[in-house]
Amino acid sequence: QFFVFCHGLLQLSQLLISGYLKSTISTIETRYGLSSQTTGLLTSFNEVGNTLLIVLLSYFGSRVHRPRFIGCGAILVSLAGFLMSLPHFITGRYEYDQSIASIFSNTTDLCRVDGLGAIGNVSDESCTHRTAKENHELLLIMFVAQVLRGIGGVPIQPFGISYIDDFASERNSPLYLGILFSLTVIGPGVAFMLGSAMLRFYVDIDKVTGEEIQLTNKDPRWVGAWWLGYLIAASLVAVSAVPYFFFPREMPKEVGWVKARHFPVVLLRNLRHPVYLLVVLAQVNLSAMVAGLATFMGKFLERQFSLTASFANMIIGAVNIPGAMVGIVVGGAIMKRFQMSLRQCGALCILGMFLCVVLAFPLFFLGCPTQKVAGVTYSGSSESEYHALDCNLQCNCPEKAYNPICGSDSIEYISPCYAGCEVVNIDAVKNTVLNYTYCSCILENGLPGSAKPGTCGTGCSHLLLPFVVLSCLAGILASTSHTPSFMLILRSVQPEDKSFAVGMQFMLLRVLAWMPSPVLFGSAIDTTCILWEKKCDKNAACRYYDNDLFRHR
Repeated sequence: QFFVFCHGLLQLSQLLISGYLKSTISTIETRYGLSSQTTGLLTSFNEVGNTLLIVLLSYFGSRVHRPRFIGCGAILVSLAGFLMSLPHFITGRYEYDQSIASIFSNTTDLCRVDGLGAIGNVSDESCTHRTAKENHELLLIMFVAQVLRGIGGVPIQPFGISYIDDFASERNSPLYLGILFSLTVIGPGVAFMLGSAMLRFYVDIDKVTGEEIQLTNKDPRWVGAWWLGYLIAASLVAVSAVPYFFFPREMPKEVGWVKARHFPVVLLRNLRHPVYLLVVLAQVNLSAMVAGLATFMGKFLERQFSLTASFANMIIGAVNIPGAMVGIVVGGAIMKRFQMSLRQCGALCILGMFLCVVLAFPLFFLGCPTQKVAGVTYSGSSESEYHALDCNLQCNCPEKAYNPICGSDSIEYISPCYAGCEVVNIDAVKNTVLNYTYCSCILENGLPGSAKPGTCGTGCSHLLLPFVVLSCLAGILASTSHTPSFMLILRSVQPEDKSFAVGMQFMLLRVLAWMPSPVLFGSAIDTTCILWEKKCDKNAACRYYDNDLFRHR
């Protein structure tokens, strides 16, 4: 029972690191100008290190000191967590376009009829070979950290599960594994809550004073302190690793030593087992969906319902993930209560998945249309079309500017200059923008109108609650299949193959689901982008998506 407790704690803190990456994906995209395909690849890259070793290590699982191996893996995971935060400390301050001249820049992005315009703004900085190289180096550090995390994670789950299943009674084993899996699910939940908390702090909180921060976390240019959570999570993993070096090896009497030349025999024996193979393939499909959703669900909520990254993470961490945890525990409890046969386990899985699909179908239609953005998704009504075309011609606006404002006509403009705004009104005490006036592209009773800083939003927040409720219920039902499907695997293979079967299962899940899925989801999301940020004449992060396409794809 103490081992179950320790293993739950370790899995929880290990998943804190992987879940935390997912909770900060949209922030890292904004900070370093990355596409969703790139961040999807980054997310799935830890599976590379993992896949290379997991089958071999699981094969020798019952023949090595499992707890010590788990401890060493945990130390490696901890190092990877510290490495993930490194890019923040080796780069300069975060720079963004703004209307108030400041320590960052003495230029603004207002409409200047004098011909100077906003030339020389932050976003138009010359693209030197050095800046391009710097970005590649940062990505390399993150990818290496992900590979290390993958290698460190290899022994943790297969060794832990087989160790527990070897020494627990058959009656208690489903309960222990149910508890363990539910703790495993709390990990990402806590990670998203941690992400929610950290992203409320400004990214350069260690480099600038409070007075110098001119953005609020509702501003689309806001970048939160994504690196801070890694320091916390990596420290927790390091602490959780300690007890494993003191657990006994405690192996049951083995009949002789199994040589590596038997490896192909054991491999074929398991792969030819129809129950094992079909259950694993079913888990592959479910895991592919979960891996894609876990990576981009936060970003999806941010874009569809105009939420801050912090609030989107809070919803996932406080509602969706605990829902999945409830499903896992309920599945394990039903099995224990009714002492289910393998056939009944299969039936429970099918029922859970069918009901999940029924509840998830309406999510196709629950979302918001794309907001009206002048010149991007909206070209003006017929009477003012000519006006919309030439209203900011004299302003000399830089192409790359991004400082969204919401006009009094409820249309969004990508910068004050694009709306033809000539005056910015500032709150002198807080040094923040109150509003913009004399905007030639915004008409109020035939006169130049005004605008407020920030995005207009999608304006359908009433759909958020039904979306969250339905997605949570669908998650609960899908999760009831988790423990019974594991039992189908553990009980259908030969006892001495257990460690290997679980390792083989995790390898197939990695190669067929966790590795390709975030990249495929990211690529699909990228195809729905309608305005890209440009860095060195290449697409960087996406500014605006077609919301309907994003939701459907």
